[in-house]
Amino acid sequence: MMKPTGVIFFPAFDWAISPTHPEREERLLYTRDQLFEEGIMDLPHIKEYKPELASFKDVLRVHFCVPSVEERIIEAHLVAAGSALKLADAFLAGEIKNGFAIVRPPGHHAMTVSHANRGFCDINNEAIMIEYVRKKYGIKKVAIVDTDVHHGDGTQEIYYNDPDVLFISFHQDGRTLYPGTGFTSEAGWGRGYGTTINIPLPPRTSDEGIHYVLDNLVLPILEDFKPDLVVNSAGQDNHYTDPLADMCFTAQGYALLNKKLKPDIAVLEGGYSVETALPYVNMGIIMAMAGLDFSNLKEPDYSQNRLRNGSSHLDYLKKLVEKQLFLYRNREEVVNKQYAENKNRFYVEQKSIFYDTEYLYEMQNNKLRLCPECQGYRVIESTARHRDGITYNVGCISIPVNCCRNCHDEARAVYIDMQEKARYDMVYLQDRIDDRYYSFHVQKGIEKVW
Repeated sequence: MMKPTGVIFFPAFDWAISPTHPEREERLLYTRDQLFEEGIMDLPHIKEYKPELASFKDVLRVHFCVPSVEERIIEAHLVAAGSALKLADAFLAGEIKNGFAIVRPPGHHAMTVSHANRGFCDINNEAIMIEYVRKKYGIKKVAIVDTDVHHGDGTQEIYYNDPDVLFISFHQDGRTLYPGTGFTSEAGWGRGYGTTINIPLPPRTSDEGIHYVLDNLVLPILEDFKPDLVVNSAGQDNHYTDPLADMCFTAQGYALLNKKLKPDIAVLEGGYSVETALPYVNMGIIMAMAGLDFSNLKEPDYSQNRLRNGSSHLDYLKKLVEKQLFLYRNREEVVNKQYAENKNRFYVEQKSIFYDTEYLYEMQNNKLRLCPECQGYRVIESTARHRDGITYNVGCISIPVNCCRNCHDEARAVYIDMQEKARYDMVYLQDRIDDRYYSFHVQKGIEKVW
């Protein structure tokens, strides 16, 4: 008998930004009601799993939580991330052929440093799952395809210099929508150059346009990259009824995309048309993952003629596809030239990050070690004034799992050196090689290790 598709529901009854906020528990309750009414969950093709908790250590493999993981993260975050881990375990144990975590809170706007909620996200569920399976199962190459209408800027930032994680995001053009990023020039750092592929779509892009991009760009790159695991960051706000965006994707379009993409694990992200989109889109994704016929799945107000793109729209997409294919296929040449010119140096970038949900600004100074032997380690100096009026100045060092010994030792020395500098309130070290995570309170002189 064919293996079932694993499904987890977690509506997070005890977590809400506000009672009337678009990101609220009703997002998933309408979906759950429709799936059970239609009998989908009673089919042998589907196996429902119960949520489980991720640990603080799982979170710290990915994030520096300011001031501490205990103060920043609540149980709802751990359950949402833990649900993704549960399905990943079931998939890699051979119990299911694929899995869909229909959970909230979402995560793809959460970056390496997390001071507060931004874009409705506190921690990055997909990244936590990816680092979990890399550590537990030794998986190396992962592809993330982000289908949310908003650019997955958090996931991009986390894996921006990782050549073994391919991040592909198609989204409404950042000039017209939050978070204002996701342009074709955002292609990666260091050895990760060319494994970030952004596809900014014009507003009102329909099924035809999105599937053109899928067929002619996304799927060919995936075939060449040959990932060990394919993850769909499954935002559903590209739907034509979504109140926070301006796109024209349908439930049929989402289901067909999933059938072509064949993700191993899908994790819900955005989607805020609670009654008129989410129940149909989620059902379509589950049916496609389970190999069920979804040809009769349509929204009550569906009209194909209303959702078409003109020739100029499609001409733009063709040029976009050509540009990004060229970027991907020529990435190694660019990387080799960059390292030849900048051997044993640091790449430095300064940026300001806006937390829209809690209305605070973070200033960051980023340094990436350009090592000829590995992808290098990162040093992030971050400052933000929290809602309680306290300003935190923190230093963060991230050692990737494929770091060479010289960079590993050098990064640990940076961590010790930062502890002696009074300008920091907290200093953190993320050591994925040893799977140990440190936080040092400078004023108190206290270190905590996970």
